[in-house]
Amino acid sequence: METVQNEKGESTQGGSTRGQISIHTENIFPIIKKFLYSDHEIFLRELVSNAVDATQKLRQLSSFGEFGGELGDLKVTVSLNEEAKTITVSDNGIGMTADEIKKYINQIAFSGASDFLEKYKDKTDDKGAIIGHFGLGFYSAFMVAEEVEIVTKSYRDGAEPARWVCDGSTEYELTSADRAERGTDIILHIAPDSEEFLDKARLRTILEKYARFLPTPVEFDGQIINNTTPIWTKSPADLTDEDYKSFYRELYPMGEEPLFWIHLNVDYPFNLTGILYFPRIKNELRFQREKIQLYSRQVFITDEVKDVVPDFLMMLHGVIDSPDIPLNVSRSFLQADSSVKKINGYITRKVADKLNDLFNADRKGFEEKFDDIGLFIKYGILSDEKFWEKAKNFVLLKNTVGEYATLDEYREKIQANQTDKNETLVFLYTTDRKQQDAYIASAVRRGYDVLLMDNVIDSHFINALEQKLEKVHFQRVDADTLDKLIDKGLNNESVLSEDDRTKLKEVFEQVLDNKSLNVSIEAQPVDELPVTITMPEFMRRMKDMAALSGEQSFYGNLPVSYNVVVNANHPLIGKLLSETDSETQTALVKQVYDLALLAQNMLTGAELTAFVRRTVERL
Repeated sequence: METVQNEKGESTQGGSTRGQISIHTENIFPIIKKFLYSDHEIFLRELVSNAVDATQKLRQLSSFGEFGGELGDLKVTVSLNEEAKTITVSDNGIGMTADEIKKYINQIAFSGASDFLEKYKDKTDDKGAIIGHFGLGFYSAFMVAEEVEIVTKSYRDGAEPARWVCDGSTEYELTSADRAERGTDIILHIAPDSEEFLDKARLRTILEKYARFLPTPVEFDGQIINNTTPIWTKSPADLTDEDYKSFYRELYPMGEEPLFWIHLNVDYPFNLTGILYFPRIKNELRFQREKIQLYSRQVFITDEVKDVVPDFLMMLHGVIDSPDIPLNVSRSFLQADSSVKKINGYITRKVADKLNDLFNADRKGFEEKFDDIGLFIKYGILSDEKFWEKAKNFVLLKNTVGEYATLDEYREKIQANQTDKNETLVFLYTTDRKQQDAYIASAVRRGYDVLLMDNVIDSHFINALEQKLEKVHFQRVDADTLDKLIDKGLNNESVLSEDDRTKLKEVFEQVLDNKSLNVSIEAQPVDELPVTITMPEFMRRMKDMAALSGEQSFYGNLPVSYNVVVNANHPLIGKLLSETDSETQTALVKQVYDLALLAQNMLTGAELTAFVRRTVERL
């Protein structure tokens, strides 16, 4: 039989065409197998997406009047033959002719979707209905298959079915085929090193991950595994609260009910749809627990969306779908460009607007939710100046009795009583109501208000507010003695002479004998503690931030230094000073000092045991 070779290097013999795939390197297949995709399971996503693509193209051709036949039930079927060691992806979509196989399969990276869109660009606005546009997705099959077959028949009248076979080399065989119906079968003969995929449960898991919301029904093992019309593809006007909650349960079966949600829907200057849910966060950072899922035309891409979603919103849950997010050739990673930045900014603005609307519409309801959402609002203020411009109107401060106030409301509330001698407003706060209870009680007795700042990022939030708000300073309620927390330039009159104060300081320094303690004698109200232990606000704040970051730093390595303030006006101090027995005087110094440690939860171990024993002995 005569063999004829054409100018493309193809040889034809008895209706069978042999040739070489048009590529720029002989080593393209090893490159695809080893480097194109980081995870070999992606082959199923690519092939199923292409099959869905074929059905979507046929649907559009029908709407253009270019296909007059019956569409029927458009569907993609994935089947497994464990004995034959094959996986088959079938569709009843547009199909291909032998010439189209040569064009779209034999010329790697020549995208059929791109060619289709170019041809019909004046007839369709729904470019998002066409999924594939890379041209390499089909070749992901060779990551797991030692041979790949295509059996296909075009939708065109009189089209002859064709069969294409390739063993992973650059050589292929193209022959006629026996197929009555339009559509395509991709048959993978699984390689020995990929037989892990010849497992029904494994295939189902992969399909449920990547094909969960594809727009054409996908059948596996006799069941449809996807929801073809997820709620982000619908109009918000057509959805109820229960629809949103039900979809959340579908995404996160083990999650608590969300607080509220945002439905994203924009078509200019980019296309973006999706649902973002606000979970119950409380006082913890849960970036990794449940992630936002990124889709491109209903094809799952990744749940690593840090470039698309602002960092502080990574705590949200839900889905984002955009055909305008640039992906690399394997659809595995995002590529940063102006579209990503615009989408990032849009999401930030939508979240801020939603929170502002909720605050204005239902202040009480917003306050009830604030313990759950306050963490990411504060994080947003720290990380995004545009978010701060809106959030400063609805971020709330909470005091120790559970009252909420906006920044402006709180300034007005404490203006009269908590302004120091420099006309600076002093925001008193506590990080631990139990541990600092004595200090809180003293402040409240003076008519001061104390904020509760026990959030994991509040140390950073406090610093940010001091920078953003004019003439505002934060002081932890135990950072100094009460009269110095809000220094109004007034001094209490001491009942002790200067000589007595000097003697008292010497006694405490001698008994305590600790160079890290700075002893001072101050005139304070008689109802205050006899001894108070404080750490300067600046020093404590720097050490707290160093501890939160988990990194060693200059501030984290600074030696700990405490102020020991002796209340010269307290009756116990007067008794201690008049004591003539040195042992009794020493015991009294240790006792009042240990009381101060106990008030700060700093008395532990042997020192605590000694304090208890000493107290019992004096009863």
